[in-house]
Amino acid sequence: MKALIFIVTVVCAFAFPARAASKPNVLIILADDLGYGDLRCYNPERGKIPTPNIDKLAAQGMRFTDAHTSSGVCSPSRYALLTGRYHWRSRLQSGIVGYLEKPLIAADRLTIASLLKQNGYRTGIVGKWHLGWDWNVAPEQKPLFSGGRGAKAGEATEAHRAAWREYFAKPIGGGPVTRGFDEYFGTDVPNWPPFCFIENDRTVGIPSEFLPASKLGKSQASKEGPALAGWQLEGILPALGDRASAFIERSAKQPEPFFLYLPLTAPHTPIALAEGWHGKSGLNEYADFVMQTDAVVGRVLDALEKSGAADKTLVFFTSDNGCAPYIGAAELEAKGHFPSGPLRGYKADAWEGGHRVPFIVRWPGVVKADVRCDALVQQSDVIATLAETLDAKLPDNAAEDSVSLVPLLKGGTQPTREYAISHAASGLPALRKGAWKIIFGQGGGGFGAKGGKLPTGQLYDLATDLGEKKNLWAEKPELVAELTATMEKLVSDGRITPGPKQANDVEVKWRKFLGGGVGEKPEKD
Repeated sequence: MKALIFIVTVVCAFAFPARAASKPNVLIILADDLGYGDLRCYNPERGKIPTPNIDKLAAQGMRFTDAHTSSGVCSPSRYALLTGRYHWRSRLQSGIVGYLEKPLIAADRLTIASLLKQNGYRTGIVGKWHLGWDWNVAPEQKPLFSGGRGAKAGEATEAHRAAWREYFAKPIGGGPVTRGFDEYFGTDVPNWPPFCFIENDRTVGIPSEFLPASKLGKSQASKEGPALAGWQLEGILPALGDRASAFIERSAKQPEPFFLYLPLTAPHTPIALAEGWHGKSGLNEYADFVMQTDAVVGRVLDALEKSGAADKTLVFFTSDNGCAPYIGAAELEAKGHFPSGPLRGYKADAWEGGHRVPFIVRWPGVVKADVRCDALVQQSDVIATLAETLDAKLPDNAAEDSVSLVPLLKGGTQPTREYAISHAASGLPALRKGAWKIIFGQGGGGFGAKGGKLPTGQLYDLATDLGEKKNLWAEKPELVAELTATMEKLVSDGRITPGPKQANDVEVKWRKFLGGGVGEKPEKD
């Protein structure tokens, strides 16, 4: 018996701890609508919001200054981050995934979560999904889930409650636990219904009333719909911090490595401040919410430290797009805080303020502390970075737009990425090659952005004009032609990385903005 126990112990030691020790835990923290200039470490002169916890994380690792999302809005950037593929290769050519819309990530597409799960990781997500579910609400029932408030404003009828009882008692398909995650907890979209938490594939409780009108508009919730009785928007962010910390504490005790994706709901609307945070910044409620968000990030990182797993964990911190202009950006600028820092534009724009975001990586033993990297990178690069870390080969039809950051993280100075493409919410595309940036149309393509006069597009040298003030389109026709041909190839190849051509899911009509069109005004998610 003693011999058998010894053999089992040896086998387990080799099968689990030794394997786990060679693989870092992975923590991805994704803020929502946090601007490039909202962090002191990115905007020391014109950033007035204290963000000590995220600044500390930057001081412990590498701070990228030229990092970009796939889009100036939410859902498309999340798609690209998780899959390593540009969102515009999918059906989502503009805007965001709508309320009660089907999943954007195909069931057979590799994600960061499924890659890590294949390599022995325990995978979890806490926070905002906003990539669609198989809601399966019948067309004739949809009015019961998004308005139609009955005889009295704000009052649900028995027809509403009967439909909600029937529907929310069943599993909801197509969510995170079908895309590589072992477990999920969060609010799908915090300012949209259903106003309740979802755990794995079920709502936590059955909504029974409409969210009160007092919680709609004015940077709170933005869509009517079913809610739990007494639902408090202020409780969402603290609950996510609780669950993320608990996941880390629990997972750190297990033999396999863990992956936690933490897409926070803040500082996006609803700007619903917990007790004690009102007025903290002395600027406005958005700034207060940035401070509360920083505190939640600090709490999660403290949990990682206390669990004993911090030295074995690769941490990414970033944001899904730039700061939204409608949260009082003009007021903040008047008070000396510039949410986009030195950049032009805001959330939803093809200008830099829409998609250039904070991007911080801490990896003890690999990434040196307090390092700045000015190389061009994108959030889609995370999956290729993890694949190289694990010595895992990516299939030809996966992560088509992902380039490994490992050489940069290890101190390399050669660029890893030649091209980067980012879109405005309207679908207006922009291409980077080195310091050159071309926007294939006029205006910013974001909220209220209007087209200008000729020339029909925009060309900027970001090395000398980071604020995108001098349009060189008319002065450099040969470069415009070269970059236009490059864009055509990158679109038609179905990838920017080496490998066999891949098909886009739909025809990508990226040229439609040339000549003055700026597309439809995007929805405020």
